[in-house]
Amino acid sequence: MNYFVEGIQGAGKSTFVGRLAEHFPDYRVFREGDYNPVELAWCAYMTEPQYEAVLARYVGLREEIERNTHTEGDRRIVTYTRILTDVPGFHKDLEQYEIYNNRLSRAEFEEIILGRYARWSGDKSIFECSIFQNIIENQILFYEMNDEEIVAFFLRLKAVLAGRDLRIMYLETDDIAGSLQAIRKERVDENGAEMWFPLMVGFLEESPHGARRGLRGFDGLVTHLTHRQQLELRILREVFPEQAEVIRDRGKALLSHGGL
Repeated sequence: MNYFVEGIQGAGKSTFVGRLAEHFPDYRVFREGDYNPVELAWCAYMTEPQYEAVLARYVGLREEIERNTHTEGDRRIVTYTRILTDVPGFHKDLEQYEIYNNRLSRAEFEEIILGRYARWSGDKSIFECSIFQNIIENQILFYEMNDEEIVAFFLRLKAVLAGRDLRIMYLETDDIAGSLQAIRKERVDENGAEMWFPLMVGFLEESPHGARRGLRGFDGLVTHLTHRQQLELRILREVFPEQAEVIRDRGKALLSHGGL
């Protein structure tokens, strides 16, 4: 069995993944930013010439870059957010090689995602945010796909996954506004200044979808995440009904919940 843990921001996914890992100590855990066999969030996806150019630009980081590099066919994948450095502009530079945020055409993006899922043959794995969050955010905010188009994509993904043992553990958030307020207070720097919330709001407001629909500030983020959660729950009902497990109240029912 493989477990995919999903839910909107602040639903408690990271904590839930940790508890699953404790329950299944022989499973491999893939968190956001890790090298992941199915998803590419927080990873640079480069051709060989692009990779060599990066190594040439950051000679002092070459050993660290190579240590965080994985090869898939003719592509180099670098888990660049795992590289701790104060070299100016390094992370922003590597960010341009991600596959999200309209950096690729919709067709190219879908081909990469579906291709990596098709090649995946792993077992006994726990994935954080690897089947919904980053893919759907990109589809809504940057490709401006409607719900029907997104559901159709996941029907294609389900066909690719035919025969795989998996369960999607979805943490449903009953009070989205309250949950966002809680994590705003949690994700601050050592001086108490908010770090996460301004980034989230800026990301939403600057996206084509957010700008076109006038989604701004806290209320805009609540509106967007409410829609996203409704869509993800619909996908579970219509596309993955046999593989879905919806858990409420930030995953507190983990170890006693049926199916585990």
